[in-house]
Amino acid sequence: MPKTSILYVPIGRKTFDLEAGELQRKKSSEFLHSVTENVIEPEEIITSPEDLEAFLENVNSEDIIASIYQSVTFADGEFVEALIKKVEAPVIVWSVREPSVGGRLRLNSLTGGNSTSHVLRCANHPFSFVFGNGDEAQVQKRIKVQLKVQKVIEDLKGLTIGVIGEHPPGFFFSGTDEEALQKQLGVTVKNFDLNKAFEECVKLPREKWEGAIERAEQQVIGLNRNEETVQRFAQFTTYVQEQIDAEDVSALAIRCWPDFFNELGAAACSTLSQFTEDGVVSSCESDIHGSVSMFILQQLTGSAPYLGDMVHVNEASNSVVFWHCGAGAYSLAHPDQGARPGVHPNRKLGFTMEFGLKPGRVTMFRVGYTPEGYRLLVMRGNALDTPQRFNGTSVEVELETEINDTLYGLMEEGFEPHYAIIYDDVADELVELGKQLGLKTTIYTKN
Repeated sequence: MPKTSILYVPIGRKTFDLEAGELQRKKSSEFLHSVTENVIEPEEIITSPEDLEAFLENVNSEDIIASIYQSVTFADGEFVEALIKKVEAPVIVWSVREPSVGGRLRLNSLTGGNSTSHVLRCANHPFSFVFGNGDEAQVQKRIKVQLKVQKVIEDLKGLTIGVIGEHPPGFFFSGTDEEALQKQLGVTVKNFDLNKAFEECVKLPREKWEGAIERAEQQVIGLNRNEETVQRFAQFTTYVQEQIDAEDVSALAIRCWPDFFNELGAAACSTLSQFTEDGVVSSCESDIHGSVSMFILQQLTGSAPYLGDMVHVNEASNSVVFWHCGAGAYSLAHPDQGARPGVHPNRKLGFTMEFGLKPGRVTMFRVGYTPEGYRLLVMRGNALDTPQRFNGTSVEVELETEINDTLYGLMEEGFEPHYAIIYDDVADELVELGKQLGLKTTIYTKN
């Protein structure tokens, strides 16, 4: 079962101003309850390690996604040591401001947070830090980001990617070390036989797969349900959906060429597009880390991501074009054009998506892998309202950073050629994700 609860632990010592501290505890509690209904907390500030241990006896540690340890006043390391012995979840260390300056140091919360952070660092326990009061916008934003990231990390531990067919020859970036992927990110790979899928899907009775066409017709303008490639799309999609349901798969990485064209007589693009639109992110060319990247973006935003190659540079507009043969969630189409059916630009087989993507604020992201281990790439920009640049699906993105510096940096770092894109600004969340996972993160954004 996924973890759902936040543990809020306000800590203080009676030698400090607990009356002032209680005001901060109430503000903090009120804010946390506005974020989630699942807050586990004491009714007042905990003032001894023994009281903390007694409180934790009634806490189901298996349901805690993050512990928020607030040094309402200074408190020594015994408190947090008792916490992490009982609850393995990452800790958000929270220090509040002094209520007044001059005279007595009433809370000394910042020193408490400093001491706590040291203890956690020495214990090699995952943690982050935030400073400020519970009614401050910057504090609320930081905590929301950190909690979103913890939720994504938890979601990754429950992710099973269905890999249907090995990646094409030479597409080394599409593969993975399954053991390393599971150990580092918690992601499981489930392999399926692509040829078996081709053989079995065409045996399905019409009444089973007609629903897939009806689903596509809701968003794809001008779809001809009588075309053979449209029926092949429906058959394959329906067969894969059965495997998803049976194996609890939440994302897909599918080998699309040359097998789809040679064996099924159709393009995979439409299947990828419909699954991604409906919440099962799907990467082409069996790009497993591409699928992981898309999944992370989807979990952060609740919307459909895109996966594309960087194919064109326009120095005049400080922009690049991301493109792929014909895959793209229906809702990503420019509203003036809409999602339309097409044929693969090279193989001339359908059905694919044929549209330029909509304009808007975007974040570009990649979970990468080298012999040194996993790494993250984070970029930010604006998808421009320009005509469709290439056949298939494409989007032109104005970058925040200088185009040539970015381009040469990406190449020198040897990043993979598939970039996941989401219509939202989640750069802060992705940078925090890298911190929490202990991964090198390369960032191309304005400060």
